[in-house]
Amino acid sequence: MTSRRERRAEQATQTRAGRRRATRRRRPGRLVLAVALTVVVAVVVGGVVLARQRTTQATPDTLPTSAVGDRVDTRGGVVNALSLGPVPSWDPQRIGSRADMAFAGRVFARTLTAYAPSTDPKAQSRLVGDLATDTGTPNQDLTSWTFTLRDGVTWQDGSPVTCEDVAYGISRTFATKDITGGPSDALAVLAVPRGADGTSTYGGPWATGAAARTAQAAYDKAVSCDGQKITFTLSTPVGDFAEMLTQPAFGPVKKSVDRGKDGTYDVFSAGPYMLRGAWEPGRGGTFVRNPHWSAASDPVRKAYPDEIRYQEGLDTEAVAQQVMADNAAGRVSVALGSAPPAIQQHITAVQSLDERSVNPLTGVVDYLVPNVRSAVFKDEKVRLALAAATNRDAYVTAIGGDTAAEPSLSLLPQALPAAHDDDPVGVGFRGDVAKAKALLAEAGVATPVKFTVAYRSDTTSDKAMAALVAGWRQAGFEPTTKPVTDDYFATISTPAAAKDVDVFWSNWAPGWASGSTVLPPLFDSTINLTAAGPGRDYGYFSDKQLDEQMAKTSSVADRRARERGWADVDRRLLQQGAYIGLAERRALYVAGTDVRNLSANAVLGGVVEFADIAVVP
Repeated sequence: MTSRRERRAEQATQTRAGRRRATRRRRPGRLVLAVALTVVVAVVVGGVVLARQRTTQATPDTLPTSAVGDRVDTRGGVVNALSLGPVPSWDPQRIGSRADMAFAGRVFARTLTAYAPSTDPKAQSRLVGDLATDTGTPNQDLTSWTFTLRDGVTWQDGSPVTCEDVAYGISRTFATKDITGGPSDALAVLAVPRGADGTSTYGGPWATGAAARTAQAAYDKAVSCDGQKITFTLSTPVGDFAEMLTQPAFGPVKKSVDRGKDGTYDVFSAGPYMLRGAWEPGRGGTFVRNPHWSAASDPVRKAYPDEIRYQEGLDTEAVAQQVMADNAAGRVSVALGSAPPAIQQHITAVQSLDERSVNPLTGVVDYLVPNVRSAVFKDEKVRLALAAATNRDAYVTAIGGDTAAEPSLSLLPQALPAAHDDDPVGVGFRGDVAKAKALLAEAGVATPVKFTVAYRSDTTSDKAMAALVAGWRQAGFEPTTKPVTDDYFATISTPAAAKDVDVFWSNWAPGWASGSTVLPPLFDSTINLTAAGPGRDYGYFSDKQLDEQMAKTSSVADRRARERGWADVDRRLLQQGAYIGLAERRALYVAGTDVRNLSANAVLGGVVEFADIAVVP
């Protein structure tokens, strides 16, 4: 069986694009994963030459971690974060996008645990204590987790961050009428009673009345404080609960400054930066040093720049052009929004630009879901034949080439510990027409096999689907495309969609560095398939044994073993043709010549890493 690495190495010898990908894999500061395509950042400090000579001999251990010049570990300078935006909220419990979570989590919003920054994508899933002294202590059955807050962590007013602040912050998630937009994992996992309709009996910290007091007591039991120790009691075993806590939604909020639903853009910092003045929606704001932040109490953030000037409402292409021009503002700029495809080709073709860019994978994976209730794809062999006929390389070429995406057989992004190289169908990224035809023959179906495929339509997606259709036709299929332009995911999640569509296009990204945030949400029939529709299991795939395996895997205590378990689940899904992986998306960020320590964090979605970024002082 050929591994993903071997397949990519073989293809790298055949094409110029492949050679560029192979080169980037060997450069620690280059292969980094990214997810948010809507934010752009620029750094502003005096100008220098377009590209600098590196004065040290590069070795595998000393390759520069910065896309431009050598690494610096000195404080100073101003970073202008230029974003298309808009940011919906800076309220920790209301931040929903991975890009905003990553920025907030590195700048002002601290959590009990965090993923440590690293220029090595393979090391970016390393979990460490942030507000907590370590990654927590679970009980034997993983239904209780205890953390101890570290000393010396303070708010921007100098007051200590307490256990009660953490408990209060998390309680706000339950106020679902006022606090909206952020993750609702706390409602799903904490041992707080639910009503007959499945909703929590706890309405958050602002609910009033006798019933509210009873519910508050239940919450206080589920999230309890004892001095510096906080203990969570869960309704079900959760092996990766410590990783769930990396989200700002599980972070502290100081009750005395909380304005509830009116505090959409309020920032009260426990991190290295605080917001100067008020945030202006559509324009942005400036983050300055928090004088009460202590580097000794923070194992995650280096906080090199003096200021981070975040501006939103700026056109992504215009920002990219400004950074490329390397003028007074561009010299200190780094694009956090992906450069448009036409510009990407120019950046990678010009050495001076290519040397100050990163082209990370995003963790967003495109895939296809055969509808197992359709007369066509209820047969496993026909599903596998479609997988064998799928040319992922052609799909990637159509959506912009190797700077836009990486072909993928699996839904598990490469940054996840559960990622694997297996190819159960054995056809590689280009597909195998002969094997597809052989599988159709084994299935005993008449060819051409007619089916309908739905996808979210735009100019690029239309080209990508046409590329797939060409390969399918060669293998004995006769597809009819069904482009959808409005409310795509709402459309395909209705029961009616399964009557008219045989294959659905979709995409997905993990919530944190675990297969638990990919496979159960998409293929666990016990949480998806209801009379109201398929949930996110658009193809109505159901396998009782796999459901049981997913439940068991979720409750494995050892992280490595747990993630190996998710890899096994994924292999079984692929072996049954439950889905067909297409590609993991890339972003391309270009920086100005005064930017240092430029990297992107795979686990945070591949966005630019603000825990380590610096500028020439």
